[in-house]
Amino acid sequence: MEQRTVGRSGLRVSRIGLATHTWGSRTDAEDAAVQLVAFVEAGGTLVDTSPAYAGGAAQRILADLLGDLVSRDDLVLSGCAGLHPRPAPPTADGTPPMPQVPGIGVDTSRRTLLRQLDRTLLELGTDHLDIWHIAAWDPRTPLDEVAATVELAVRSGRVRYAGVRGFTAWQLASLAALAPITVAQAPYSLLARGAEDDTVPAAAHHGVGMIATAPLAGGILTGKYRDGVPADSRGADEATAAEIRGRLDDRATRVVDALVTAADGLATSPLAVALAWIRDRPGVASMFVGARDIGQLTGVLAAETLELPRAIAAALDDVSARTE
Repeated sequence: MEQRTVGRSGLRVSRIGLATHTWGSRTDAEDAAVQLVAFVEAGGTLVDTSPAYAGGAAQRILADLLGDLVSRDDLVLSGCAGLHPRPAPPTADGTPPMPQVPGIGVDTSRRTLLRQLDRTLLELGTDHLDIWHIAAWDPRTPLDEVAATVELAVRSGRVRYAGVRGFTAWQLASLAALAPITVAQAPYSLLARGAEDDTVPAAAHHGVGMIATAPLAGGILTGKYRDGVPADSRGADEATAAEIRGRLDDRATRVVDALVTAADGLATSPLAVALAWIRDRPGVASMFVGARDIGQLTGVLAAETLELPRAIAAALDDVSARTE
């Protein structure tokens, strides 16, 4: 798998990254092990984890696989800090919320960031993360404090490179002016091109490399929702159904139809075409793609060798252009 330099740093990562957010929920430990081995054997290096994935189960599964199954030195480990569970607010009638449906709170104070970083390192059995992301913007924490915490984490050696997740362009620019930010994660796909207006240019200006998240738009760009909602899909899951179905509009239909046409002509899958398109966008160093099982991961890895003809890339640009 091709390795790319991230921004203006010396960090090199595989241009497809393995997301582990399904591990411990939709992917069990055995399937996760098979995925990780296949990913590394294909030349993949970038692996993303978080203590927030599956209530911490994903990170624990990854910890069990490091060392014995896959060498820590073969991976570029990406982690984050700044999110924590919090009770959901009371319901409208004043009754307590369901205890098994917690919310997610944001806290990027020095205390929380360093505590979560140290716990992640301890759990993974490593002395450093290759990339450590501030997981979200926190308006309650002074930016100087966040920047100083990033500086401390890098200077102490616990973090090799720092990044941000889900920051707007002005938030990214504000922090990058104060701290050594190398990576920015942002949702980016044929159905989510808003990052091109501001975040991508801001990242380029500050020498920050982009990692695209949700490059398949929750599975919509695989084409699996063309004829309805499969029973085993995220669109059928009560927790994510509204989000997925809300994006199945006329524009999504046009984009998916174009992907299917391109895939038929290239003898590949719509998934591979969608990933090849985002992979080749200016400023994108890599993308995080999750897979429920080895079959899905095999389809993802097939995108690595696909080169899109210019005419097809241009056609996808046109059909996915936003009209607002």
